[in-house]
Formats: sequence, C-alpha cells, structure tokens
Amino acid sequence: MDITIINTGGTFNKKYNMLNGKLDVPKDHVSLNKIISWCHNVNFELFNIISKDSLDIDTDDRKLLITTINNLKNDKIIIIHGTDTIDITAKYLQKNITNKKIILTGAMIPMSIDETEATLNFSMALGFLNANPKNDTYLSMHGAVVTSDKLVKNKKIGKFLLT
Repeated sequence: MDITIINTGGTFNKKYNMLNGKLDVPKDHVSLNKIISWCHNVNFELFNIISKDSLDIDTDDRKLLITTINNLKNDKIIIIHGTDTIDITAKYLQKNITNKKIILTGAMIPMSIDETEATLNFSMALGFLNANPKNDTYLSMHGAVVTSDKLVKNKKIGKFLLT
C-alpha cells in the first residue's frame, strides 16, 4: 500500500533546543522516520511542508495543504498536525477536498520526550487507511479515528473526546 505523509510540524515533532531552552518545531521528519522504519508493508511518500506550531498555522498554510494534496496522485494521506488547531484544518480540508482519504493526527506530548502517544495516534491512522475507508477527512487521536466533526480537544482536561 502507498501512503503519503504530509508533516506540518506541531508538538508531535518538537525537540528540546539546548541553546534557548525551548521546544522547537524542526524542519525535518526524524520523529516520523523512527515510526515508519517499522512499517514493512507500506511505501511512504513523505513531505515536510510547513514546520510550525499549529497555533501559527494560517489560511495561507491551509491553502498550501490543499494545493499539495490536490497535486498528489495518491488518495491515502496522513497529515501530522499540531493539536491546538487540528480541528480547524480538518474542517477546512473536508470542505475543499472530497476525492481523498485524509487523516490528521498529532500528539500533545513531543515524540522526543515520550514516543507512546505519537506512535499510537499515527499507527491508528495507518491501520484505518489499511481498512480502505470512504473518501473523507478524519482525525486520529487518543484511541479514535472518526470524521473530523466527531472528535474535539477538551483543553480543560487535555484530552480528545468523542462528541
């Protein structure tokens, strides 16, 4: 199976910067390489196009996502995205793209600190695409893969919950 991964950054990818003491969003996909190295039955095409915290993603970035997705031959896509605005991007994509299977996922804890959440969320997205769902935009977070209108981040408790 062929899957395209579009990496936009977010906490999933963040790494500690020893020079400034902050968590930075790198312009690489080292975190993803660690996960996909274990996926022996999948051919991945990987793009790193934005490299931002999701709070900094704007309409121009979402338009770039749409252009990138529309130019792909592959119809199975996983987007790594920050969790603070993942729902906004998912709804934007759902309105503008109908001929692809798109799953957005991310993590609230950087993979560089604890691999569990990022690996779980990505792996669920991958497994869901293997089941060949209908064309739509989905979210894969905290044990659920559902259409983007059925999963919401509850910022008071720091969890994604089904609606």
